[in-house]
Amino acid sequence: MVKDLFERIQNNKGPLGKWASQAEGYFVFPKLEGELGPRMQFHGKNILNWSLNDYLGLANHPEVRKADTDAAIQYGAAYPMGARMMSGHTDAHEQLENELAAFVMKESAYLLNFGYQGIMSTIDALVTKNDIIVYDVDAHACIIDGVRLHMGKRFTYRHNDLESMEKNLQRATKMATETGGGILFITEGVFGMRGQQGKLKEIVALKQKYNFRLLVDDAHGFGTLGKTGAGAGEEQGVQDDIDVYFSTFAKSMASIGAFIAADKEIIDYLKYNLRSQMFAKSLPMIQTLGALKRLELLKNHPELKDKLWENVNALQNGLRQRNFNIGDTNTCVTPVYLEGSVPEAMIMVNDLRENYGIFLSIVIYPVIPKGIILLRMIPTTSHTIDDINETLTAFEAIREKLVNGTYKEIADKTTVDMDAV
Repeated sequence: MVKDLFERIQNNKGPLGKWASQAEGYFVFPKLEGELGPRMQFHGKNILNWSLNDYLGLANHPEVRKADTDAAIQYGAAYPMGARMMSGHTDAHEQLENELAAFVMKESAYLLNFGYQGIMSTIDALVTKNDIIVYDVDAHACIIDGVRLHMGKRFTYRHNDLESMEKNLQRATKMATETGGGILFITEGVFGMRGQQGKLKEIVALKQKYNFRLLVDDAHGFGTLGKTGAGAGEEQGVQDDIDVYFSTFAKSMASIGAFIAADKEIIDYLKYNLRSQMFAKSLPMIQTLGALKRLELLKNHPELKDKLWENVNALQNGLRQRNFNIGDTNTCVTPVYLEGSVPEAMIMVNDLRENYGIFLSIVIYPVIPKGIILLRMIPTTSHTIDDINETLTAFEAIREKLVNGTYKEIADKTTVDMDAV
């Protein structure tokens, strides 16, 4: 007898879904209201927000708001209709691609509707079943899902581990020799959970020994790293050696969309083989013209990035001085690692939001190992030193409650589904 397809879904809600009855609307799928920025409203209360990826504070920049509004008035939300190859191509799309390519120091670029689907489709288009993929075990879900589309072999290396990289490149080389294929190496410019830069300089050095092409997802590096803001490759002096550069507009550009950049020959190939773009509507003019304005500000106002890093350094140095563990982040992403259970984490975050007015992202098992609580903060240009000092004071208070058992005591008295822990 054929099993009901939904039986598994009814019996197993998944590692995160099993928390839905306790977490939804508060810990997950929260509703933040008001203008995007450091100060917003949550459950009717004013909160200090550390969960927006609006690194350069462009979301509410008056020139950005005007560009978005003017584009909406002139074109509406539909224009252009159709996929780029059919009826959705405009001069504005070409202009944005040309400016992005020049900014990240590549010959050519191609716009993508969304970062997630875009990089998945890029991976799919770059390889055949005879090719081998080597990628970081901590790669973002969009990369993992892109690799899942691959019908050939793939190898993961330990996160940012050079010895593991080389071992898997050796395996990939042997396999590719047998299949007659090539090797695609994938890493991130910035790992968005822990804040570490990918070891691009060391990876590029391995090119002298192994014949592979390098794809870098620089979603968190674009606009925040490098002298001009061109990203982790510029920061590490190896931008020319990145074969395919990817970034999204969802971080520093405070919008929707993404792009890939590479040699013109490669971009021309991808334009005609990226299924997610060939068979999907073109990026609307609101986002396209809005991105042109955002890129203009990013290029012409380095003080935005300077202020961002002033805040990053103040927050991270303040945390270190107070003996908080923020790992080895060397980017804007600011993780704080604490020891505690899932119930303790839930009580702690509730305390932060309700009694200290601070909103941030919490990461727990199964995303990270049991017994660890990761509080992730995203400093932006829009934050102030007062915001940082307020947060540091609150963090000292919640750490004391975690260490002295206050949160555990409350958690033990609270109804929590311990079978789900």
